Amino acid sequence: MDNPSRSERSRNAAIQAALAIIARDGPGKLTFEALSRESGISKGGLMHQFRSKDEILKALLAYQTEYFDKFSRDYLATLGTDHAEATLMAQIATSREAAAQSNSITLAIIAALIENPDLLAENRDAAVKSMERIKAEAADPDLALLRWEAARGIVLSTLLGLSPLSATERERLFDCLLDENRWTPGAAAKKPASAGSPRSRKPAKR
Repeated sequence: MDNPSRSERSRNAAIQAALAIIARDGPGKLTFEALSRESGISKGGLMHQFRSKDEILKALLAYQTEYFDKFSRDYLATLGTDHAEATLMAQIATSREAAAQSNSITLAIIAALIENPDLLAENRDAAVKSMERIKAEAADPDLALLRWEAARGIVLSTLLGLSPLSATERERLFDCLLDENRWTPGAAAKKPASAGSPRSRKPAKR
């Protein structure tokens, strides 16, 4: 194996080890010593790849961006070029992928938020661009943004360990967010209220 290939392999191993540490122990436990133990790479070898903890976090964020950009492009390819709300659908599907991963690479954002929020400037800019595309493509921009933020909220609560949803319930909600027939204007008005909903319950007779 040549040196560039060996270096790339070591870098990827370090990234996966870092994600495992963050998922298991939290961002505060991500140190060069812990990363060396987890990855099996010497501390000197790691410091040859990353000069500081911020460099590790930058590598994690870059890895995340590359992974999800490719996932989104592949998803968009399955939708076709004439889909009305392609960006929204791709964003929701990408959130679903992030929530389903055992050591989600989205943990890089949480780690950066805790350690150095300035590292998230590019992610914030990308979110603004996604929002503008979603609004431009949507018949109802507010409803589209609500679906987008709901998907992002599911990911965040799942990664923080705060979600009460089972994996099955989470998948069902993502199915709902991706089901455009449930979000067309007037769709809610056409559906009868369920028996358990506040609107459908009649006041008890006295």
